Amino acid sequence: VDKPPVRRVAIFGGTHGNELSGVFLVKHWQENGAEIQRRGVEVKPFLTNPRAVKKCTRYIDCDLNRVFDPDNLGRTVVEDIPYEVRRAQEINHIFGPKGSDDAYDLIFDLHNTTSNMGGTLILESSRDDFTIQMFHYIKNALAPEHCPVLLIEHPSLKYATTRSIAKHPVGKYES
Repeated sequence: VDKPPVRRVAIFGGTHGNELSGVFLVKHWQENGAEIQRRGVEVKPFLTNPRAVKKCTRYIDCDLNRVFDPDNLGRTVVEDIPYEVRRAQEINHIFGPKGSDDAYDLIFDLHNTTSNMGGTLILESSRDDFTIQMFHYIKNALAPEHCPVLLIEHPSLKYATTRSIAKHPVGKYES
């Protein structure tokens, strides 16, 4: 299959303000981007929910990782709109728009969990050949370390996650 190359990658941290691994990594890479830069690829570390990070809480008004649906992204901005809905619209403007050719090629969204699942990659579509091949590469590079892949695909579900803006959404959970 002839697909365009991946040229624009975003690394998100702080989607949930109390999940600090991604926050620390994003802040580190914002100060020292040479570690993640590669020739021919734009890599942008991005703090997704800075207000929640500042308060070290999951979110301010609602879960940012659940509001990237057409209704919320198209909502009129009024004074009492939830902070995370407004932030989702801003993120969609910067990295999208969702579902368009202009959207970022890959968003790697870093999370923490209290579940004992170790480092786990999250895949939203079994038909995303690029992401499947990338996961295969990552798993081989980490071997013999265990790195499970969780497929959360559902035939009638449209994902409203932060990473769903990208052509290739990737979640990474660390316990």
